[in-house]
Amino acid sequence: MTALLQVDAVSARYGEVQALHGVSLEVATGEIVCVLGANGAGKTTLLRVISGLLPAHQGRIAFDGQAMHALPPEAIVRAGVVHVPQGRMVFTSLTVHDNLVMGGFTRPATDAKAGIERAVAYFPRLGERLKQRAGTLSGGEQQMLAIARALMSRPRLLMLDEPSMGVAPVIKEFIFEKLAEIRRQEHMAILLVEQDAEVALAVADRGYVLETGAVVLQGTAAKLQADDELRKAYLGG
Repeated sequence: MTALLQVDAVSARYGEVQALHGVSLEVATGEIVCVLGANGAGKTTLLRVISGLLPAHQGRIAFDGQAMHALPPEAIVRAGVVHVPQGRMVFTSLTVHDNLVMGGFTRPATDAKAGIERAVAYFPRLGERLKQRAGTLSGGEQQMLAIARALMSRPRLLMLDEPSMGVAPVIKEFIFEKLAEIRRQEHMAILLVEQDAEVALAVADRGYVLETGAVVLQGTAAKLQADDELRKAYLGG
């Protein structure tokens, strides 16, 4: 399987503190790959480096065979890589409709209507709240909006940072069902950072485990689910 995203021996720093140590991973088109690890393992940093929000200190990142580790974030979005950050970061003072329109800033304005229809087909609750300010939505609804907004740019790779954080269990289940559906319908690659290893491995094809900024374990979802050390650390035995 040919990799769409290739991260090759990437290191990154926050000032003098090295947060990533030679991290390598791959994601193929149509594949869901999860990145697991405890708080402070470097998961969020990895997504920030891929999306251009934090420069790589060493290593190379390629998307569809083209180097992108030196590109600015806007160019990375235009290339087809979209990052849904931890904490959702919706525009709380804007309506749901306007948040979605903002998500399609790299697309022609004429695409907005079709993009919104496509987004609310995945998340019908948003269709009922298009005129509502995003700041009045529940945490789960804001997470749906953040994902729907990302879909507006028609990405080839969707990166999500802790989409289950702060949402009710029933909404978490719904969101992960939708991620699996988006992958099937769009043949989209998804790179998923998640602390809930059980739910992440249930939808993922493969996974990587980060510890103090380095990959310490990788394999198929089934292999990781069966790993005794991983089960003890993240799956409750």
